[in-house]
Amino acid sequence: MAGPVKRSVTIAGHETSISLEPVFWDALREAAEEFALPVNALVAQIDAERVEADDPANLASAIRVWLFVRARGDA
Repeated sequence: MAGPVKRSVTIAGHETSISLEPVFWDALREAAEEFALPVNALVAQIDAERVEADDPANLASAIRVWLFVRARGDA
């Protein structure tokens, strides 16, 4: 399995970098396509949900969990 790949995304006009393993980048792209959204927009939605938590995880972790929950059909 390949290690994390760092990519830049824009959230609310601010650029940030996220490190995810390629399998998660692929799943994120597929989810964005299914929702007919750019990856940046989907990441922004996940980030908005993340910051509402009492003890928010870092963004990369939030994306991984969101993708896992989605794959299980719990989302």
